Amino acid sequence: MAQAKKAMSLDGSASDQSSIQALANKAPCPNDQESKRANGIVIEYLLQTAPEFRELTDLRQKVSNTSEQQSRVGWSNPAGDLFFQKQRQTADNADGQTVLHFYDMMKKIGRELHLSTDAFRISGDIWRGRILDMCMAPGGFSRGTQVKYQDITMFAADMGVTDIPKEHPDAANFLPRQLDPREVFDLVICDGQVLRTHDRAAYREEREARRLTLTQLALGVEHVRHGGTIVALLHKIEAWDTVSLLYTFSKFSSVQVFKPQKFHAKRSSFYMVATNIQSQHDEAILAIRKWKTLWRLATFGTDEQYGNAVDESETGVEAVLEKFGLELVRLARDIWNTQARALAKAPFIKAQ
Repeated sequence: MAQAKKAMSLDGSASDQSSIQALANKAPCPNDQESKRANGIVIEYLLQTAPEFRELTDLRQKVSNTSEQQSRVGWSNPAGDLFFQKQRQTADNADGQTVLHFYDMMKKIGRELHLSTDAFRISGDIWRGRILDMCMAPGGFSRGTQVKYQDITMFAADMGVTDIPKEHPDAANFLPRQLDPREVFDLVICDGQVLRTHDRAAYREEREARRLTLTQLALGVEHVRHGGTIVALLHKIEAWDTVSLLYTFSKFSSVQVFKPQKFHAKRSSFYMVATNIQSQHDEAILAIRKWKTLWRLATFGTDEQYGNAVDESETGVEAVLEKFGLELVRLARDIWNTQARALAKAPFIKAQ
C-alpha cells in the first residue's frame, strides 16, 4: 500500500464509472409510514411556497387517463421508464468507448462544478493540500495519489466499533482502523453508491445503501480539516432525508448546491458543496455521533432496534421547515429549474 502524498482514495463497497448516482439513495426505511409522513410534510410545504417545485411536480406527475389505466408522465410514464432503463443498461454494461464517454463527462461535470462553487480550491500551500475521495472509480492516477481498494462500509473501528459479535456473518471481514484519528484533509469527496451490478450477501441488501452513506458522512466530517470542504452527491433535494442532511450541514458550514446544466439534467441528482466546515463545532460532533450510532444499528442491530432509530430520525420535520424552509427553497430553486427544463424537452414528455 503506497504512502499518501497529496490525495488518498478509499474505494467504497462499489463505484460507478460515471460516479454520478445518488449518495442519498437510501435503503427502504423499516417504518415506511413514518418516512412517507415526513416526506409528505416536506412536499406539501414546497408545493405551497415554491412555484419552481410546483412546475417540476406537474412535469413529473402529469396524468393521462386511458381506458385501462392512468399513465403518469415523467419517471412513471412507460416511455420515460424505458428511457431511464436504457440509460441504466448502458451504465451497467459499459464497453470501452462508453467508459471513455463517462470519463470525459465526469471531467466536464467537475469543471462546471468548480467554476460554479469553487469546490476544489484548496487554501494555503496547494502542494501540501490533502484530498480524501471515499469512492473513486478505478483508473489512472498521479503518483501523488494513494489508492486503497477497501469496502468502507466495513470500517468498524473507524466507526467506533471494536467488539465485533462472533455470530455476525461478516465477523472476519470488519477492518481495524484505517484513518489515523489525527489525520485531516482539506477536501473530502463523498459520492459512493451501491451499484446494481455489485455482488453482496443477501442479508446486506436492505441496509447497504444507508450504511455506505453513513460511513462517508461520519468519516468525512470527522476527518475534514477545520475550514475545509466536503463535496457530496445527493438525490432529491425535496426528500426529507436530504433536507435533514442539508439542514445539519448548515449548522456548522456554508452550504451550496450544484446541478450540471447538461449531464444528468433529467435526474434529481445534485451536489452539495459544504465549505468552511467547523469540524469541531458541537453540531458537527453531534452529527458524527448520530451517524456512527445509526451505522452500528444498521450493521449489528435487530430490525426493531434499527427501525426505532430510523423512526427517530424522521421526527422534527415541522421544526426543521420552520427554521430552514425558506433557505431550502432558495438553495433548491436552480436545481428544480434545471431539471424541469430538461424534462420538458424529454422525448417521452414532448410526445404527450
